[in-house]
Amino acid sequence: MSSIFQRPELAESMANQLLNPGVLDEGLRSGLFLSGLRRTGKTTFLRNDLIPALEAAGALVIYVDLWSDTLANPATLVHNAIQKTLKDLQTPGSSALGTFKRVSNVEIGAAGFKFGFKLDSIGSADGPTLAQALTEVVDQAKTDLVLIIDEVQHAISSDDGNQLLLALKATRDAINPRPNTPGYFLFIGTGSHRAQVSELTAKRNHAFSGATSAAYPLLKGDYVEFLLNRLAMTVKKAKLPSLEAAIEAFDTLGNRPEEMLKALRQLLQQEGEPDVFLPVIASTLRSAAASIELEKVEQLGSLAQAIFNKIASTEGDARGIFSTDAAAEYSKSVGREVRVEEIQPVVIALVAENIIMRRGHGIYAITDQFVQEIWLEERALIEGS
Repeated sequence: MSSIFQRPELAESMANQLLNPGVLDEGLRSGLFLSGLRRTGKTTFLRNDLIPALEAAGALVIYVDLWSDTLANPATLVHNAIQKTLKDLQTPGSSALGTFKRVSNVEIGAAGFKFGFKLDSIGSADGPTLAQALTEVVDQAKTDLVLIIDEVQHAISSDDGNQLLLALKATRDAINPRPNTPGYFLFIGTGSHRAQVSELTAKRNHAFSGATSAAYPLLKGDYVEFLLNRLAMTVKKAKLPSLEAAIEAFDTLGNRPEEMLKALRQLLQQEGEPDVFLPVIASTLRSAAASIELEKVEQLGSLAQAIFNKIASTEGDARGIFSTDAAAEYSKSVGREVRVEEIQPVVIALVAENIIMRRGHGIYAITDQFVQEIWLEERALIEGS
């Protein structure tokens, strides 16, 4: 039994939507941005499910993870990934060339692709632009080229990264609108900083403004069943919880595989009824994970806590957090007069820490739902005591 839980149906469905979009899905060719909190299985899904599904359908895929080297220039990481893939395509015997030959009807010689430019010249003053280079790739391959950037929000942390996104938009605009184009350029960005990923498509000054933004499809009960089956096969005489209790615990833990594994490890060390102990363990781990985020709010000061409280206490999205009425509300909370102009810098700091996210003009929400739930539970205990 494989140690990796795979989601082939979801991957095939997404690949088909991207490569063969219906009328309502054509907007995906403008770009697709998937956001989800860290440790919810995004990268595992990309590597083990979505990329193989795209390649099986005949697409060329270039993948780069900006989290792999947070000190490196994001633009450099992307250019290196592109150059490596193109080098593989013109190298006999490479896995990338072999994969493409297996799924493609295009006749490619034994020597592989032949490009009319030097790979290390892409984007330089004397070489082709990214748009020119990748247009040539699409025209030779006669198929779709999919670029996936994991943790894409790191690209907006520098001028080079922002210029890269503009270059990728120019590539899309150079390839996709052509009559009878033999393939399309498809861009997928994923990120754990939901606020920043959302803004990549919402703000007009960002390169991919207007592209599709969606939530990463979280793991569900079938993943929990897979875990329990693996434990039953590999851990002798393991006293396991019922599927229903395990699914409830997984939901409590925010659908995070790593947290679920921690909970099950702790459970196996307990003597007693698993269905009794697991909810307690899950609740404890959930509070511990949320506390890390709530400590960030506390470190930003009393005004940050007041703003967070206003947003967290609002059912649905919060509005009017910059108003004079809101400033008066914050003043009561922090015990001093809060000026309206003090609010925005603190809100920016909360967004930067991925604690709150901007949902629209003047509209905000808590980024992580179960952090919000823990906060409200704690407030209810304080107010009820």
